Amino acid sequence: MAHAAVALVGRPNVGKSTLFNRLVGKRSAIVESFPGVTRDRHVGHSHYKGYSFIVIDTGGFEPDAETSLLQQMRLQSQMAVEEADLAVLVVDAREGWIPADVEIFQSLSRSGKPILVAANKADVPQIDDQSVDFYHLGTEQVFPISAEHGRGIGELLDAASQLVNLNEEKPNQADEELIKVAVVGKPNAGKSSLVNALLGEKRMIVDSVPGTTRDPVDSLCSFRNQKFLLVDTAGIRRKGRVSQKVETYSVVAALKAIERADVALLVLDSSEMVTEQVMRIAGYVMDRARALVVVLSKWDLVDPRQLSQKKAERLVFEKLNFIDFAPLVTVSALKGDRMDRIFRLIQKVHAQYHRRIKTSDLNSVMQLISQRHPPPAKSGRPTKIYYSNQVSVAPPSFVFMTNHPEKTNFSYERYVTNQLRHYFGFEGTPLQLIWRKKSSSREERSKR
Repeated sequence: MAHAAVALVGRPNVGKSTLFNRLVGKRSAIVESFPGVTRDRHVGHSHYKGYSFIVIDTGGFEPDAETSLLQQMRLQSQMAVEEADLAVLVVDAREGWIPADVEIFQSLSRSGKPILVAANKADVPQIDDQSVDFYHLGTEQVFPISAEHGRGIGELLDAASQLVNLNEEKPNQADEELIKVAVVGKPNAGKSSLVNALLGEKRMIVDSVPGTTRDPVDSLCSFRNQKFLLVDTAGIRRKGRVSQKVETYSVVAALKAIERADVALLVLDSSEMVTEQVMRIAGYVMDRARALVVVLSKWDLVDPRQLSQKKAERLVFEKLNFIDFAPLVTVSALKGDRMDRIFRLIQKVHAQYHRRIKTSDLNSVMQLISQRHPPPAKSGRPTKIYYSNQVSVAPPSFVFMTNHPEKTNFSYERYVTNQLRHYFGFEGTPLQLIWRKKSSSREERSKR
């Protein structure tokens, strides 16, 4: 499903980050407190007022000692336009328009991309009249909003939806027959070489210069009568470099690819293994709850006396323990080794991603594992799991009815997840656990 990207652009302190948080909602760390595992705070996914889209906050790009504020604002605008489908210029309704706003608006206008102007901090209707000042920018419409209180944002998004598609597209039957695969990783990890090897032809530009691939490229292929759509993405660079070069903002394109995919191939360079940036990319995949296969590329360059496959797998998952459910395969794209193995793994994790467990089997297993290790008690009172149900697939999601849902901490969730994998498999797919409160019979009688 395709998602539009909406960039929030504007001067510092006009409320871009507040608007970003309003659109994206509260966000927490993905799994662990390791460096790079938490979500990048400048790009997020929004489900707001019935719309679904990627939102980019350019507010985190601060000028350095050698860059003037005006130059940095220009760069922000260029970055936003580079990958966004629509730009929202955020201005301060209480301050009125100033020359810097004009500078940014003109820069955005030269891109040819659609632009909307949001006059933020219009917390009360009386300030709306001051928004008229921003028609000096040359825009046809200005939207008074309050990011802090949510005022006017629905009207802004309604207008945006007239310019770009903010709705998730329904997959047609042909799409459902495809397994969509996003090939992601840091620059120069061997993604394009891998795609070429999977396709059996040289379609991607392969170069030792990081960042050769700029845009996602879709390629259709088949393996044993199964059709695949491979999306090769630009490498996701370190955040510091993103703030310096326009071309590196193709991180958004990679996130779009993950949004569209069922399965992600996380490509690691065997000579570098797990870097902080790799952890961040794995975090993006987990954030979107996609099925996952880890690919150690350039394995032909590894000395087997120094690094065995078993040792490599241990080293990878010591740092990436929050995706230790994913299968790992070592490959040499140049030699074309083990491409069949990758296709089979994609099919396997895709099947697990859509797997549904019988309710009776699920409850039998949950009874076993909760007896073996009961959930944490509350004030000395035992926590009971009354019954369980799988509510959806892609990813498999489970609801557990309990008397103390707040006591099911991360450690217990990890235990339940591992046990579900032990009994049912679920290799290569994340699992989502939802804990809900079930009133006791005494509580129900008292309510009556």
